[in-house]
Amino acid sequence: MAAASLAVGFVVGVLSGLLGVGGGMFLVPIFKLGYLMDSLMCTATSLFTIIPTSISGAVSRIRNRTCVPKLGIAAGLGGAVTSPLGVWLATQSPDWAIMGAAALVIAYSATTMFRKALAVPKGAAPQKRGAGKGNSADAPADGAPNAAASGATPETADSSQSPAIIDGPVDVGRRQLLLFAGIGLVAGLASGYVGVGGGFLMVPMMISLAHLSMRYTSGTSLIAVMILAVPGVVTQAVLGNINWVAGIAVACGSVPGAMLGARLVPRVPERQLRFLFAGFLIVAAIMLVVNQFASVA
Repeated sequence: MAAASLAVGFVVGVLSGLLGVGGGMFLVPIFKLGYLMDSLMCTATSLFTIIPTSISGAVSRIRNRTCVPKLGIAAGLGGAVTSPLGVWLATQSPDWAIMGAAALVIAYSATTMFRKALAVPKGAAPQKRGAGKGNSADAPADGAPNAAASGATPETADSSQSPAIIDGPVDVGRRQLLLFAGIGLVAGLASGYVGVGGGFLMVPMMISLAHLSMRYTSGTSLIAVMILAVPGVVTQAVLGNINWVAGIAVACGSVPGAMLGARLVPRVPERQLRFLFAGFLIVAAIMLVVNQFASVA
């Protein structure tokens, strides 16, 4: 069981560092089927394991400069406000309601990511932007003049396509901070309720609303996950719902895995990263369905 925990943790960690998720969508059914925990303990232990995993990935992302720390902190603080509320709602809800909510959110996220992946032309490079004046995340990014000034390719800057992908440091203003705090509020509620980090919801929302590249979005999401999971874990610990032995065992594998995943990000093209994230959501949804059927049985 110890060897299996390390192996599972390592795989979850790689996915976390690469895609900007906490890995809870995999951990919840694994704890259910492999450790025979009840649903509430599964979500609580998963939420605990997410913290060291996301810290490891976030630190690597900050060092590699593949994230926007200020926006991640804003989303994390927003999520920290609503995460305990999600935990409380989970204690008042039947298992089928928790899994049903997770399925609906996953369906939204997977659909969004597949659509965003298809919108990226094959071989297209994300639009590069520096941190100079006028390069904020909410600056117009879909017009030909701006694209020409920033050196974007015609494929990424075509006004008939979706807004150009921003792949570089950006100036952060009040509007972006409020936007990401709002994203965190929604993700924090889902995180506490379903027992996951919230990255599976934040990443599609950040891409849709801020038009950051996948590698910057996933890194920013990891910072948010690292913060928003803390209040939920504290709440679950007070309630005595965490299986500390299982959580620590899996975290021993997920921490180095997240570091490796973060290093792999620059080697994977934008389009493939988006498809990989959407595929991850589909696999997670299948695992949750299996988990639910096992609970009924």
